[in-house]
Amino acid sequence: MRTSLYILWLFSLNLYLARGYEGSGYSPLEDDEDAAYARSRYRNGDAPWCSPIKIKNGHATCTSPSRSYYKTVKGTRCNIYCQKGYELSGGSQVICQSDKRWSSKSICKQKRCPTLTMPVNGGFKCTDGAYFNSRCEYYCSPGYQLKGDRIVSCMDSKSWSGRPATCLDLEPPRIQCPSVKEKVAEPNKLTARVFWDTPEGRDTADGILTDVTLKGLPSGSDFPEGDHKIQYTVYDRAENKASCKFTVKVRVRRCAKLNAPENGYIKCSGAGDNYGATCDYFCMGGYELQGSPARVCQFNSEWSGAEPTCAFMNINVGLKNAVEFLDQFYEKRRILVISTPTAADFYYRLQVGTLQQAQCGLDLRHVTVIELFGVYPTYIGRIGRRLLPPALGLQLRLLLRIPERKFQMVVLDKHGVDKERYAIPINNSDLFMLIDTFPLRKDEMKFQAEVGHTCI
Repeated sequence: MRTSLYILWLFSLNLYLARGYEGSGYSPLEDDEDAAYARSRYRNGDAPWCSPIKIKNGHATCTSPSRSYYKTVKGTRCNIYCQKGYELSGGSQVICQSDKRWSSKSICKQKRCPTLTMPVNGGFKCTDGAYFNSRCEYYCSPGYQLKGDRIVSCMDSKSWSGRPATCLDLEPPRIQCPSVKEKVAEPNKLTARVFWDTPEGRDTADGILTDVTLKGLPSGSDFPEGDHKIQYTVYDRAENKASCKFTVKVRVRRCAKLNAPENGYIKCSGAGDNYGATCDYFCMGGYELQGSPARVCQFNSEWSGAEPTCAFMNINVGLKNAVEFLDQFYEKRRILVISTPTAADFYYRLQVGTLQQAQCGLDLRHVTVIELFGVYPTYIGRIGRRLLPPALGLQLRLLLRIPERKFQMVVLDKHGVDKERYAIPINNSDLFMLIDTFPLRKDEMKFQAEVGHTCI
């Protein structure tokens, strides 16, 4: 009797408690207590509930039917919720059906962001692929720089934080020019030919250069005296550029400036005082060069030889041999021989008078006048006021085949060549026109014009 009353009281108490939490989905008993009670009450497997709901990475909130003791009894409704970073796959609400099965299967799947695009010339590394909370770090190949966020994270919104990164070639290529060059101008020149190895640029990204430009003279050019700036510029495919510069220095070694000797002039090659320049000395008419006929500017900036002078030509009139006498004038003077049987000869007096009026023109053309007088057995000759031995006068007439009994004038060039003979006097302009056609005369005229040596 007591046992029956206890069971009745316990059933009434449970019924009261169930009514107190009706529709709440909450049971005061723990799951293990429910299971123990269910095993003790329903031993034949005909329990009126569904299996317990377990949501990995989420939870369920259930509402049981009215007056039900068990949380998963038939008719129970459960709302499924996922943790942050997870999303529901399946129905958001399930019902325990009459067949003791839930109406659908729901799971919480980890959220996934879109697959990142691999940047050109770079890549990325992620801690957990493209899933929620995964951190991905971008990197670029050598020579490229990252633009955008280096680190992005997969957020709960299934999007990546930050901007997708790109790898750009922002670094200019590299180029190194040769060291500064200094060179001495070549002998007898004011320039120097300078060579160098063309610098090669290198791109730090893909190694490809699109263009190389040069500002200045190229290697192997003749550089004038002074400093010359050379610049090379290289460009890569991203239009980045890099430049390098160096200076080519050309120095001209010089000697002290030479002065023309008194009664003479000089003609120099090059600049006249640079290394290798040659200066030739010349004397005016009636003078001869004594000393070095030419001097060269040497590498040590000193002139070779000694400074020459122009002295009045010392003609040896004491020679008795006509050939030796004429050799004194070889390549130095031109000779005008005037022969007459007597100083009273009309043609002689007329020619001498004409020549006296053009002494400057004779000196300008390096002409020495030799006068021969007399007939056998009396002979005499002179150069200016200096007398020649009678035997020398006779030999000159014989050597040059000049008749002694009539007027004749013979013109010899600087090589002793008989150029013209006159049986009657001629005017100075015709004589000078003839002499100006002789060998060496053209160069003399050019030099004399450069130094301003003329007759007024």
